Amino acid sequence: MAASDPTPKTEARRGATRKRRSSGVVVPHKPHWYQRLGARLVHLLVWCVSATLRYRWTDHSGYFDAGSAGPAIYCVWHNRLALCLIEYYAYARKRSRTPGMAALVSASRDGGFLASILERFRVQPVRGSSSRRGPQALLELTGWAERGYDLAITPDGPRGPRYVVQEGIMGLAQVTGLPIVPASYYLGWKIQVRSWDQFQIPLPFSRCEMIIGRPVRVPREASDTEREALRQQLEQTLREISRD
Repeated sequence: MAASDPTPKTEARRGATRKRRSSGVVVPHKPHWYQRLGARLVHLLVWCVSATLRYRWTDHSGYFDAGSAGPAIYCVWHNRLALCLIEYYAYARKRSRTPGMAALVSASRDGGFLASILERFRVQPVRGSSSRRGPQALLELTGWAERGYDLAITPDGPRGPRYVVQEGIMGLAQVTGLPIVPASYYLGWKIQVRSWDQFQIPLPFSRCEMIIGRPVRVPREASDTEREALRQQLEQTLREISRD
């Protein structure tokens, strides 16, 4: 067989790609066994480190003042994923009546690892992003919202730019009618990874200020101009409560 001739495996891969493109359906990468094992270790490590932290809570939102808040879309910068669920369960979850949370996760291989971690925290992962499986993910998130679940999104993820709110969260808020609650935290001692988001890893016994900002609501009838103004407002709020 000539070197330029396609092998059966190559033809099969091409056929699968053509089929996927023609159907418009993107299947998320499933986590491998070693990713699931790593997720167990990360879950344990997060709880162990978080138990040593010295917390201070600052709530500017007013959202929980009534005692039992309804469902919301919680958003946190990508580089603050390490403690975001600690913040949710220790504060927001105790003050709401929602049955749980669904979170948007990339459909990539790396997203499979994060999805496994979320499952260890009893969070339902919804796989998708602006570039892959976006419409399907939006439908799934809307379905979870209709069941009364909280939703969670990293508005600058999965690839940045860092500290820039993408449009997707505004569309989700407009469709579901849920308020967007910005959340962040400040760590006294941390490791900052050399990645696009400068991911922050908390060090044991660090001082940690958990901060919740004022909610942003996107009316169903909001125009493109109004929605852009609200996007900028959300971005400004998240930047203000995220001291590096």
